[in-house]
Amino acid sequence: MNRPDDIASSGPGRLYRGQTAIDFYGARRFGLIAAVVIVVVTTLSLLTQGLNLGLDFEGGQAWDVPATNGFDPEAAEDVLQDNGVSIAGSKIQERASETTSLVTVQITEVSQQAADRLTEAFAEASGSTTDEVSFSFTSSSWGRDITEKAVRALVIFLAVVAVFISIRFEWRMAVAALAAMAHDVLFTVGVYTVFRFEVTPATVIAFLTILGYSLYDTIVVFDRVQENEGRYAGVKMPYPDIVNISMNQVMMRSINTSVSSVIPVVSLLLVGAGILGAQTLREFALALFVGMVSGVYSSIFVAAPLLATLRASTGRPSRRERLTGEELRGAVVGAGVTGRVQTERPPADEDRRGDAEGGGAEGGELVEPGGAPTIHQPVERILSHPPRPRKKKRR
Repeated sequence: MNRPDDIASSGPGRLYRGQTAIDFYGARRFGLIAAVVIVVVTTLSLLTQGLNLGLDFEGGQAWDVPATNGFDPEAAEDVLQDNGVSIAGSKIQERASETTSLVTVQITEVSQQAADRLTEAFAEASGSTTDEVSFSFTSSSWGRDITEKAVRALVIFLAVVAVFISIRFEWRMAVAALAAMAHDVLFTVGVYTVFRFEVTPATVIAFLTILGYSLYDTIVVFDRVQENEGRYAGVKMPYPDIVNISMNQVMMRSINTSVSSVIPVVSLLLVGAGILGAQTLREFALALFVGMVSGVYSSIFVAAPLLATLRASTGRPSRRERLTGEELRGAVVGAGVTGRVQTERPPADEDRRGDAEGGGAEGGELVEPGGAPTIHQPVERILSHPPRPRKKKRR
């Protein structure tokens, strides 16, 4: 158990040792406002410009042409125009790695004869053979099937999560967890629609993976909240205080988990996509990276404050003031709980009478100049309660 003199002097030291005293509940408005802004921006961007869907969802033909003999995206546009294909809806990009360099050309669906002519034209322009030019065709119906299956899997996943959390914890925690997961998905989709990143099947898989990661971090917080709820039941601790104590206790664990999870994803982006030129890894890792960063934010500033707000609005109002500053730090490290009971200021003559009789209130309460008695109780007294007397059986 940490004593007050064991508290680290620096902020990073207190964070590392689990001695922070951050009032997450007090800053809940800022976190929830930021989440609402993200939802609004995502919705407006989706309505105005939509998602940049890849070939697998829109359907069409694609060629991977070796970037040899001076063949580049401008040369690919010339080939399309010479064969009467509009470049308005086409996507042309150059992909390079240490071993190969390709120009990827994606167009809307054309006839098989036109596709064969384009294959020969690309081979001639790049100075390669038709066997070296990779061709693929995707029907738009396949993309619709993938979308429907992804939505179906998402609905089933959310339903199972809601039932599990309601049984394991309570329904208010299920609502907060679902809100945090919805925030993470909307934030990731917003990044893709605002910056016009291409959405592929790998991106959809990453979206579903984000939900599992977001849920894990939220469950860790809720498990500590439930544990502390039982520990402080004897003093009727306000639920916002329980949430604040729990968040400060698990914050370092959440940071360590997030950092250890993000590092491999960053490696996929830098090594797999950047150095090796693996396009599929980039599409998967980018969505995963954005979702993980959003998951850390949502579990701290969305799920936990929303849970405290729901519990505070449905439960009985507490007469204790919320713990802040060193009082909150003492509860976090387990050195004790200090709080103030909100009472009316006693008359001046009673203050003087109390001072004359010994200068304090009964039962270990010290009357402050402000009029509210301050309660100082060690954690051993708070967490241990005398057993209730057994009722006598009637004969």
